[in-house]
Amino acid sequence: MRVISGTAKGRSLKAVPGTSTRPTTDKVKEAIFSMIGPYFDGGQVLDLFAGTGGLGIEALSRGMDKGVFIDIEKKSIDTIQHNLQTAGLKDQAEIYRTDATRALKALAKREQRFALVFLDPPYKMKFIADLISTMEEQAIAEANATIVVEHDAKDVLQADIGSFKLMRRADYGDTAVTIYTRSIEG
Repeated sequence: MRVISGTAKGRSLKAVPGTSTRPTTDKVKEAIFSMIGPYFDGGQVLDLFAGTGGLGIEALSRGMDKGVFIDIEKKSIDTIQHNLQTAGLKDQAEIYRTDATRALKALAKREQRFALVFLDPPYKMKFIADLISTMEEQAIAEANATIVVEHDAKDVLQADIGSFKLMRRADYGDTAVTIYTRSIEG
């Protein structure tokens, strides 16, 4: 695993010890950023179920201003901290050890808004639509936000979730990437 492009290009990222996480492969990461970027002109990124932090770190490397990384596992939090330090992006990041629902509520209270959100929960968890609905209710996503969901290729996600519309789905073996966007004036 490595940072593919941007200011931290080529930096190696550490995997979370054990088998509880499944890091996004470089091939899938490259495909995601080809679909949504490839580069950004500022904004905030939320990496929910961050694992190694690889997706959020890639977004920071490619021009996002600030990243918020959320995971409930201590091993993941330690790995994210290490990877941000290695990539030289620690000053642009906040890291929280909590569950996704609590994190969304806390971020809403702090009136944080994100232009880009990565959702990569464990494949056995089947509540993507609920999380996206919560983001909309809590006003966490900016008006023209993009949400990237990495999930089991067997799962078919809804075409529309609130104001978010399915833009694209791509399959990579057992992994699928579904991208939602919305365009709201405001």
